Amino acid sequence: MRMKGEIVGYKREVEEEEDNKTEENQTEMVGGGLVQSKKTVVVGYALTSKKTKSFLQPKLECLARSKGILFVAIDQSKPLSDQGPFDIVLHKLSGGKWRRILEEYRLTHPDVTVLDPPDAIQNVYNRQYMLEDVADLNLSDSYGKVGVPRQLVIEKDSSSISDAVSKAGLRLPLVAKPLAAKSHELSLAYDKFSLQMLEPPLVLQEFINHGGILFKVYIVGEAIKVVRRFSLPDVSKRELSKNPGVFRFPRVSCAAASADEADLDPCVGELPPRPLLEKLAKELRRRLGLRLFNLDIIRELGTKDRFYVIDINYFPGYGKMPEYEHIFTDFLLSLVKQKQ
Repeated sequence: MRMKGEIVGYKREVEEEEDNKTEENQTEMVGGGLVQSKKTVVVGYALTSKKTKSFLQPKLECLARSKGILFVAIDQSKPLSDQGPFDIVLHKLSGGKWRRILEEYRLTHPDVTVLDPPDAIQNVYNRQYMLEDVADLNLSDSYGKVGVPRQLVIEKDSSSISDAVSKAGLRLPLVAKPLAAKSHELSLAYDKFSLQMLEPPLVLQEFINHGGILFKVYIVGEAIKVVRRFSLPDVSKRELSKNPGVFRFPRVSCAAASADEADLDPCVGELPPRPLLEKLAKELRRRLGLRLFNLDIIRELGTKDRFYVIDINYFPGYGKMPEYEHIFTDFLLSLVKQKQ
């Protein structure tokens, strides 16, 4: 038989035990008033300071906490295996050393989702290979056709560029982009004599008039978000003959203001058909092996359904994507759910 004092003490122990369980797990109300435990999702991130500032904005972290997601910075001075435990590793760092660390971690921690595989990311950092999967895809159906501009890779010797362009049959003007996709600066070459002013290694793409509007297609897992950006203006034959030389531009699509609120000609500003983008995104997710990337797409001026992918970026500036915090947190939760 328990005495009255013993019963009170026992009750207090039970209450303290229940309080501890509540602190260890977040809870949420579900249908019928039942309480269901929800484990905190720990996301370890390894990003540059610039990427951390643009991506991990207060509104994202606040929403993540409300959904049971915790972002934890990875200490690059310590072994990755000694940190965590993580449910997801989010990263965008360069260098062979980091890639080796991450590949080893993936082998020893198969239960952790790594976004994304280092080797797959490396493929889109080189513009020589970046668009190959789009070109091989040759996507064409009732909603439109998606291709890539004709391009030429110049690895060295700027004096031979003019002859190489003529041999390849490329038409002027040409967009010159650094071979390494980590640089977003570009140049527009109007005549073949000025091509020797360019600095290899680079990729030359035929410039396609597109009404000065670029579509940035953000992909987060299976989610797709499209925004309009102002781009390079169209080039007429008259301008081509009157403007010899090479004109350099900064990060055009990143620096330009959004064109979503601009008064655009519907033929120029109409977004690409949703079914076409969904099919393109699905195929590229599979071929590239990536879940976090964006496509820069243009519509050829004077056409309704002819599109070109001109660039692919891994882990782009999601902070500029409308509703990115909701889309991204839902994506992270879906990854954990798939593992259950």
